Amino acid sequence: MRKAINYFIIITITISSVFAGEVKGRVKYVGKPPKAKRLRMDADPVCAASHKEAAKAESFIVDANGNLANVIVYLEGVSYSGKAPTKPATLDQAGCVYSPHVVGLQAGQPLKILNSDATMHNIHGLPKVNREFNFGMPKSLKEKTVTFNKAESVFVVKCDVHPWMKSYAQVFDHPYFAVTSTDGSFSIKDVPDGTYKAVAWQEKFNKRTLSQNVTVKDGNATLNFTFERPKKK
Repeated sequence: MRKAINYFIIITITISSVFAGEVKGRVKYVGKPPKAKRLRMDADPVCAASHKEAAKAESFIVDANGNLANVIVYLEGVSYSGKAPTKPATLDQAGCVYSPHVVGLQAGQPLKILNSDATMHNIHGLPKVNREFNFGMPKSLKEKTVTFNKAESVFVVKCDVHPWMKSYAQVFDHPYFAVTSTDGSFSIKDVPDGTYKAVAWQEKFNKRTLSQNVTVKDGNATLNFTFERPKKK
């Protein structure tokens, strides 16, 4: 008599939270924008030769419609118990300019620093909560990775060889943040339903962030910010 064989199939189903949505919007600037300064790269011929046209500072990038790039937008008060991504955030040195100019990442997520230039760089990160780092990357060293263990507000990452090279990083304890693209747009996905404080940071307005409340319920929420040129007293 043949024995009956029972097969048990375990199916794991991952269900995205029904009560989560996307916060998206745009950041604009009202007023006459400051003129972009030319980056003086004459001290390093490799840097100068990397650009067909004169490179300009990226501290304030705004298009003809007032859309503002490189603004960090993030939510406060969102509960998050997940793990940090294993996929690294990337900071490249290309044409003796940092790319991206502004980077956001989670605590515990690797930051992969690349050297796409045929010249020496010295990367100097200046966090206050996390450990400061300072190391050289000759043209033969194309990649190095650092990790931040704690959340921290915006801090500078610069090059001690090329004084015009500067970027900004912010470390979060959650994934609910984004950096605006060249058209000023941003998207923060998988946000749980609730009302949160949203904050926008831009380099030129370093000491004056913008904030407002946003409510996420059963889908998408729209969030827009407008930076204005300070009025002369």
